[in-house]
Amino acid sequence: MNFNRILTTLLWFLIAIPFPALGADKLIGIHSARVMSQSLPWVAEEAGLFKKHDLDFQLVFISSSSIVTAALLGGDAEMTLTGGIGNVIAYVRGTTDVVFVGGVKNMLTHSIVGGANIRRPEDLKNKRIGVSRIGGNSHYFTVQALRRFNLEPGRDFAFIQTGGEPEAIAALIGGGIDAAAVTAPADAQGIAHGYHYVLYGPDLKIPYSATAFVTKRSVIAKRSQVISEFMRAMAEASKLMHTDREFIYKVLGKYLRMSDRKVLESAYNTEIKALEPRLAIKMDSLQAILDEVALTDARAKKIKPQDLVDNRYVDEMEKSGFFDQLWAKK
Repeated sequence: MNFNRILTTLLWFLIAIPFPALGADKLIGIHSARVMSQSLPWVAEEAGLFKKHDLDFQLVFISSSSIVTAALLGGDAEMTLTGGIGNVIAYVRGTTDVVFVGGVKNMLTHSIVGGANIRRPEDLKNKRIGVSRIGGNSHYFTVQALRRFNLEPGRDFAFIQTGGEPEAIAALIGGGIDAAAVTAPADAQGIAHGYHYVLYGPDLKIPYSATAFVTKRSVIAKRSQVISEFMRAMAEASKLMHTDREFIYKVLGKYLRMSDRKVLESAYNTEIKALEPRLAIKMDSLQAILDEVALTDARAKKIKPQDLVDNRYVDEMEKSGFFDQLWAKK
């Protein structure tokens, strides 16, 4: 009888002990530029959204879309936030595991900033233009924009790789380049240092998958719920991006080490118009990349933009009413 009493007491004791909660799901992500359009993970971190969705998310910076894609395919990360070019090239070459699951920016918003001796795009002839990487967004924008003025790379101007937009502005100030192709807030920093717009890119509205969420189909097959929670966190971060500019100023200021409010305001006002509130992927932005890749690889002509996309997470948030409820909140 004593044994039974002891056993019963132990059982009740064990039941009363709260079991520890399962650990947060770990997810490693990579982004390719320190810019506002790739800042949603920063916003989510500062707003506590990863904790809310039970995610242990780690973000790594690699300044190259193609290297980001290689890291994703090599298993170093399960989610990326980057320009579309590296992913599209990988798909065209046969790596169909890569897949776009959400969009942040479906057009290019770069501008070309230069000094007093360069007033018009035509003045860029025989000049050095700084871009983050050959093959990256700033490179593609410059080629497409300056072709409208009958200027061709190699023949009329030279590209200088800087490694990133802050580095491009530093090179411009230091005299290493004559002009820089950058987005907000780097363009506003250049203006603050006495440079001016040689070409204001947002007015051109060049379609391009400039910033997108990209993962692998094999990751979705194994960790669909984790990716779903991540995308919901990004949707909430996007809501904050569009509705709480003071909070966004604090986040950008912290991660970009920037305190000039005028620069932050200028950057926000320029860039927010191009960002997708509900993480939509526009097919013409992917088609633009396919058309560019097709110039050197005919296989791209056989691929449709829809082949590159899995819309299940964005569609689920639309159909379930998640987006409507989110945006109904003040």
